Amino acid sequence: MNNPYVRFFIILTVPLLVGFGIGYVVKPAGVQSAQAANATFDQAFSSTGQAQEKNAQESDQLAGSRQNAITRAVAKLSPAVVGINVIAVQQVRYRDPFSQFFDDPFFKPFFGDRVYNQEVKELGSGFIISPDGYIVTNDHVAGNGTDITITITGGKQLKAKVVGTDPATDICLLKVEGKDLPYVTLGNSDDVVIGEWAIALGNPFGLFEINDKPTVTVGVISSTGMKLGQLQNRYYRDMIETDAAINGGNSGGPLVNSSGEVIGMNTLIFTGGQSNTYIGYGFAIPINKIKKIVIDLKKKGKIAHDITAGFDVQPVDARIAQYFGMKQPQGVIVSDIHSGGPAEAVGLKVGDIVLEVNGEKVNSDSDILSVMVELSPGDILKFKIYREHKTIDVALKLAATPKGK
Repeated sequence: MNNPYVRFFIILTVPLLVGFGIGYVVKPAGVQSAQAANATFDQAFSSTGQAQEKNAQESDQLAGSRQNAITRAVAKLSPAVVGINVIAVQQVRYRDPFSQFFDDPFFKPFFGDRVYNQEVKELGSGFIISPDGYIVTNDHVAGNGTDITITITGGKQLKAKVVGTDPATDICLLKVEGKDLPYVTLGNSDDVVIGEWAIALGNPFGLFEINDKPTVTVGVISSTGMKLGQLQNRYYRDMIETDAAINGGNSGGPLVNSSGEVIGMNTLIFTGGQSNTYIGYGFAIPINKIKKIVIDLKKKGKIAHDITAGFDVQPVDARIAQYFGMKQPQGVIVSDIHSGGPAEAVGLKVGDIVLEVNGEKVNSDSDILSVMVELSPGDILKFKIYREHKTIDVALKLAATPKGK
């Protein structure tokens, strides 16, 4: 090692060998690091794909978990719900500054009733009840229609004709040409439970034409057996109340339970004002009543309400109640007995006060008529009568109205 050449050689070669060794070690390490980075990148994409697939599976599971009785009922019924556009002719009375004179009985023989026919456009809803195209809706929707267009789910339009209609019960039967059409399942409105889910489907504000499918709202059955009395010569009794939102255009559409069965036909709303928008009170005609009326409409085209009980009444006011010794005004008093009629046959008398008919309280003649409107000659009316400070029961068999009356 004392040789200077040897020391120079060692000093020169050792760093080179060390550097070469370090380079040799570092280079493979660098290559491994790049390979590891590439593996991580590939794994990241692979895991993203796996995550997306997992998310898709979870989304499918979530969608499956969102399916419930209501969504299934809607899917089942929606294809059989239709939108209805109607052109009808209504009689309109002239209104001008001179109307008060022309309405006067003295001037009528000279100028007539001053009425004219006007075409009006209406819209509503309906539901198909048979595969050959019978459709149920309200009389106030299509009963006076001269041109009726039905829009089914998907946007296809069909012309419909009125098979029969009954203004008194506000039920109308239409028919379109078709076969194998989707149709609803009719339920049993006598089994409706207060508080159960209620689904309203229909054509509010004409939205069916925009979406080519019915609009759905959900609530509960709020009450049953609602007696709303007479409204514009129509009689509404035993109505189903719901808080499912019903608006203008929903009339004639189905009210459905969570089993996908039609339990009623959406018909009325109470708004508390002049608007046509929903504030929480909607009413449907029970489907059991509709079944009965529709059968007769299909056979005869109309319901002949040609029945009579054979007597006339007027409301009991405070003066009448006091005269007859009643604690408070209630019921209606018999003002006339028709000769040879059912009332005379069972001994009903002028001055009798009718308190109930078929178990329902009576406060006006329309209360009696609303019960009779669903009956036929030969059916029985059971009255609770106040007579000479006593309450008695009277059963009366309805008769056909004599011809010419």
